[in-house]
Amino acid sequence: MPEPVLETARLILRPPRAEDFDDWAGMMAEPETAQFLGGVQLRTVAWRGFVMVAGAWAVQGFAMFSVIERATERWIGRLGPWQPEGWPGTEIGWGLSRAAWGKGYATEGAAATIDWAFDRLGWTEVIHCIAPENEPSKAVARRLGSRLRGLDRLPAPIDTKVEIWGQTREEWHGRAQPR
Repeated sequence: MPEPVLETARLILRPPRAEDFDDWAGMMAEPETAQFLGGVQLRTVAWRGFVMVAGAWAVQGFAMFSVIERATERWIGRLGPWQPEGWPGTEIGWGLSRAAWGKGYATEGAAATIDWAFDRLGWTEVIHCIAPENEPSKAVARRLGSRLRGLDRLPAPIDTKVEIWGQTREEWHGRAQPR
C-alpha cells in the first residue's frame, strides 16, 4: 500500500524512513528539544522510539509523520497522530528540532494531520498531551483551536502528569483553519 504523504505550503509530511534516524537521534540528544519529549536519550534509546513510530505505521496504519522542510528538504521533526495502548485519547502531537522553532511549522503540520485524522482515520476528537510547563506547545494548541480539558497521567512507564488539550471534529470543522 502506498504511504500517505501530506503536503502543506512549507512542509512535506510522510512516514519515517531509515534515512531520518540520524536527525531524529540528534533531536533527542539535545536537552532543549528533548525536554518535553521524554528527556535526553542515548542514540540506542532514540532508535527504539524511532522504530516504535515506524512499527505503529505497520500495525495501526497511522503514527507520527516525519516533517520535511520543503525549502531545504531537511528532516526537522515528527508530528501527527499517536495512540499507543493506554493513551488518554486520539492525540495529534508534535516535536520539532530547535532550528524549526518559531516558524509556525508545528501549527501548520498539526493542522494538516488533524484534517487527515478526521477525514481518513474517522476520528471524532483530537487531544494534545502537554506538560503543564510547556508554554510554546500550549500556544500551538490554542492556535489550533483546542482548549484545556483537564489533567491526566500518561500510562506507565512514562507516568507523567500532562494537561489534556483538545477539540471535537465538529469544533474543528466549525472554525477557520489555522495557517
